[in-house]
Amino acid sequence: MSEILQQTLSLPCGAVLPNRLCKASMTEGLADAAGVPTEPLARLYGLWSDGGAGLLLSGNILIDGDHLERPGNVILEKPADDAMHAALAHWAQSATRNGNHFWAQLSHAGRQTQVQVNPKPKAPSAIKVGLPGGQFGEPQALTIAEIEELVQRFARAAKTVIAAGFTGVQIHAAHGYLISQFLSPRTNQRDDAYGGDLKARAKLLLDIVAAVRAAVGLSVPVAVKLNSADFQKGGFEFSDSLQVAQWLESASVDLIEVSGGTYEQPKLLGVEGLEATEDVDPALLVQGEPLQAESTRQREAYFAEFSLAMQTRVKIPLMVTGGMRQRVVMEEVITSGSAEMIGLGRPLCVQHDAPQQLLTGAESLSRFEDDLALLPQWLSFLLRVDSIRFVAVSAVQYWYYAQIDHLAHTGETRLKQTVFQAAKQVMAQQKRWLKERRVLKASRS
Repeated sequence: MSEILQQTLSLPCGAVLPNRLCKASMTEGLADAAGVPTEPLARLYGLWSDGGAGLLLSGNILIDGDHLERPGNVILEKPADDAMHAALAHWAQSATRNGNHFWAQLSHAGRQTQVQVNPKPKAPSAIKVGLPGGQFGEPQALTIAEIEELVQRFARAAKTVIAAGFTGVQIHAAHGYLISQFLSPRTNQRDDAYGGDLKARAKLLLDIVAAVRAAVGLSVPVAVKLNSADFQKGGFEFSDSLQVAQWLESASVDLIEVSGGTYEQPKLLGVEGLEATEDVDPALLVQGEPLQAESTRQREAYFAEFSLAMQTRVKIPLMVTGGMRQRVVMEEVITSGSAEMIGLGRPLCVQHDAPQQLLTGAESLSRFEDDLALLPQWLSFLLRVDSIRFVAVSAVQYWYYAQIDHLAHTGETRLKQTVFQAAKQVMAQQKRWLKERRVLKASRS
């Protein structure tokens, strides 16, 4: 029995989370071609609600159908009609059936939109994603009017999900998506009110937070997912993150999830990107000994010490996600004051009741990624090639996508499925979804 993880958490808005475990946001790909939540998506979240986490975060809900995180996202780009409201309400009812919270993660992919979705995505500046393979198109800089419209879309989507029964919202300002792109001087080279110094680069985020808060009221939890750093030369730095966190606290945000990285530097997956990492040692920013031994710090809770340093600047609750599998590490993160909430991602793709296991005393969760690889060991030398390494990392992620899909449709996983088989399955599903969406859009034009 873990008394620490079973503790409730009171948020500044007055809401109370039943325990300290959160099912982190993970892309599902389970909406129909119109972006409407489906029965398998509701079934999946029912399983996760049964699984014991006090908080469930949805996967990306996109406020622009031309800027998807991936095919199959839920899309809320206009006022909800009766069918969309009913689907959202059914999803929310399933996801909260055990008394837990369910928050909608609202997002816009910006320049990280796949070229098959949009070959000319909008972004702060016309700076293309620096990855091989031509997966991302040439971005175009947003106009002031377009930026102002995006703020209203975030607010409208927030109001829509709360009306449907979601208990809170999270604004995605991390991982290199649109708001994160505005925060980074590497991807935001504007010279107007939304570019330049940090205050200007944070204007979009703060405008969205203000509009969302006005739309949902003071008693609804409003959270932000924020990079501790981009880990890229010339990008969003930890000192920037500390300052933005203070502004978010003043803007009545209830919880900040501390993460990091972008598609180009995927620290969120615990792997290195295609360029040298701009590392910051957060242990130097706080007094005393590091939170864990170096080996554990690299393998588990790799954002926890950034969170610990951030706690010296803000008083609102913080959450860390990424790599944690051992209960003792999670408990130490909380008792040390590093964070108030623990986010769990990949384990729940396979063990939907992983939170309940931890709450009732399990010492650790399985680390499936240690045994997953696209290439056999004797071909691992090929990973020195950037394009091959990128494909290999993506393929492992597709294995988790496939497990989510199996859970949603059958209630079971397929652990014997190979990475290659999973990647083939997911790519076929995405190709089919895009075809259906093109047909749907053509019929409406």
